[in-house]
Amino acid sequence: MTRLFNDPARFTDDMITGFAAAHLEHVRAVPGGVVRARPTRTGKVAVLTGGGSGHYPAFCGVVGPGFADGSVIGDVFTSPSAARARSVAEAAEAGGGVLFLFGNYAGDVMNFGLAARQLADDGIPARCFAVTDDIASAPAGQTTRRRGIAGGFVVFKTASAAAEEGAGLDEVVRVAEHTNARTRTLGVAFDGCTLPGSDAPLFTVPEGRLGLGLGIHGEPGVSEDTLGTAEDLARALVTGLLADRPADTDGGGRVAVVLNGLGATKYEELYVLWGAVARLLDEAGLTPVRPEVGELVTSLDMAGCSLTLSWLDDELERLWLAPADTPAFRRGTPQEPPVAAATRPAAAPRRPERSAATASGAAVEVAELAVHALRAARDVLHRDAEALGRLDAVAGDGDHGRGMCKGVDAALVAAEKAHTDRLAPATVLAAAGDAWAAEAGGTSGALWGVALRAVGAALPADRAPGSAELASAATAALTAVTSLGGAEVGDKTLVDALAPFATAFATRLRTGDPVAEAYASAVAEARTAAEDTAALRPRLGRARPLADRSVGTPDPGATSLAAVLTAVANLHTTTGSDPV
Repeated sequence: MTRLFNDPARFTDDMITGFAAAHLEHVRAVPGGVVRARPTRTGKVAVLTGGGSGHYPAFCGVVGPGFADGSVIGDVFTSPSAARARSVAEAAEAGGGVLFLFGNYAGDVMNFGLAARQLADDGIPARCFAVTDDIASAPAGQTTRRRGIAGGFVVFKTASAAAEEGAGLDEVVRVAEHTNARTRTLGVAFDGCTLPGSDAPLFTVPEGRLGLGLGIHGEPGVSEDTLGTAEDLARALVTGLLADRPADTDGGGRVAVVLNGLGATKYEELYVLWGAVARLLDEAGLTPVRPEVGELVTSLDMAGCSLTLSWLDDELERLWLAPADTPAFRRGTPQEPPVAAATRPAAAPRRPERSAATASGAAVEVAELAVHALRAARDVLHRDAEALGRLDAVAGDGDHGRGMCKGVDAALVAAEKAHTDRLAPATVLAAAGDAWAAEAGGTSGALWGVALRAVGAALPADRAPGSAELASAATAALTAVTSLGGAEVGDKTLVDALAPFATAFATRLRTGDPVAEAYASAVAEARTAAEDTAALRPRLGRARPLADRSVGTPDPGATSLAAVLTAVANLHTTTGSDPV
C-alpha cells in the first residue's frame, strides 16, 4: 500500500520536489524532471532517461556524472509528455545532441519521438532508443515487440558511460543498440502494487503462486506458477534467460547481472536468491561482472523480482565498470573534465505555428461550442474515472481514468483562456490539445492532443463550418491518431471506436443529413464498437503481453472516447446547438 501522499494527483510533482531537495549536489529540478546539478562540458551528448514515476531509482535516481544527464519524469506509470521531454532536453543539452532512453511502451515511443522531432526542428540533434529486454512479453522472433524492464539499467549505464568518454551521438546510440541486443530479463511477481490514493492493488496473486513475466507498471505476469523455494525460482529464471541467449554469444562468457527487487521484496530475500543464481550461472560457464543485487527498477510496492543478464564484450565490460556518481548508484570516482559554458548549434528556423488570429462572428460561437464540449467531456470523465481505471487495470496499469481527468482539466483551462481572447476555433482547439498532451502524458494524452489539433485545423477562422468541413475534421482526427499511434481497427485501442464514428459521421454529412442527426448516428456506432472491443485481443500497447486477460473487458481508451462523444451529443439536447 502506498500510504504517504498529499493529493494523489500531485504525487509525482511532490516527489520531484523532495528528491531534488534531498540531492542538491547531484540534481536540480526543471519543468518536466531533473538534470545534473552542474552543467556538463561543451559538446557532450546529453543522455536522458525517462518514463513514468513509481520506479525509483529508475529513472531520476541515476542522474549524475558517469550516468544520465537528466531524467524526464511522468506521472505514476505514465509516459511523460513530449512537452516535458523537450523541456528537460533543452535544460540538459550541451551542444552534442540528445539521446532519449526509455522502455518500449507505446506512450513513451510516441512522446519521446515527438520531442525528438521538435528538437531537430530547432537545430538540436536528437535521437530515441527503446529498450526491449523482457523475454516474457514477446517470442524470440519478435524482439522489437518486447517491453523494456530492468535490463534498461544496463543499457542506460553503458550508453551514458560512452557519452561520458566523449563519444558522439551516433556512437552512443550504437552502444545502446549493442547492449540492448545482448540483454535479457525475466521477472516474477508475488503480489501487486497500489497506486497512491487507491484502496486496492492493481492485481493480486493467489497464495502460494507467482506471476511469471510481470511488467513494471503494475501489470501482472503473463502466466502463473507455483511459488516454490528460492532455489526453484533461481533455476526458473536462469533457465529461462539461457534459453533466450543472444545468437552471437557462445555458451559461456562474462555477463553483467542485475537481480532486481520490485519494491517490497527485501534485500535479505534477494541475497538468498542470489546465492542460488550465482551457483547456477557458474555451472553454465558464465562469470558475473560486478553483479548488482538490490532495488534498481521498482514498481511502487510490488512484491517480486527480476533477473537480467547482459552478455559482455570488451567494450561493454569497460563501459559497465566505468565510474558513476548518482543519488542511487555509485561506482568509483568519475573524473569530470573542466566545465565550459554549454553551447548548441545555431538553431534552424522553426516551422511557423498556425496564426493565433482573432475570430469574429460565427467563428467565436464555434469556439464557444468547443469549450462547452470540453466541459461536457470533463464532467463525464471525472464521473467515470474510477470505472475507467478498473478497466485499465485488467491488463494495464490502472491509470487511464486519472490520466484522462488530468488531460481534460488542462485542456479546458487552455481552451477557456483562448476563447476569452476571442481566438479562432483552430487556436482554441490547438491550445486544448497541447495542454491535454502535456498534462496527461501517456499514449492517450498524445493521441487526444493530436486529435484536437487536427479537428481545429479543419475548421474555418471566419465563419461556422459547413458539412464538408465537419466531415473533413472527423476524418483528420482519425488520420492524426492512426498516423501517430500506428493502430488499426481490431487492435483493441481507441481507434476501434474512433474509426466507425469518423466514417459514419463523414458519410452521413456527405449524403445531406443534418449535423445533429449525423453526429448522433455516428456516436451510436462508436458506443457499439467500444462495447465490442471486449471480444478483441490487444495487438498493440501495454495490454498486448496480457492479451488473454483482456478478453471479455472493453478497451478503456475506446470506452472513454465513446463516453466523451456521447456527452458532446447530449449538448444538442440541452443547448439546441450542433456539436462541433
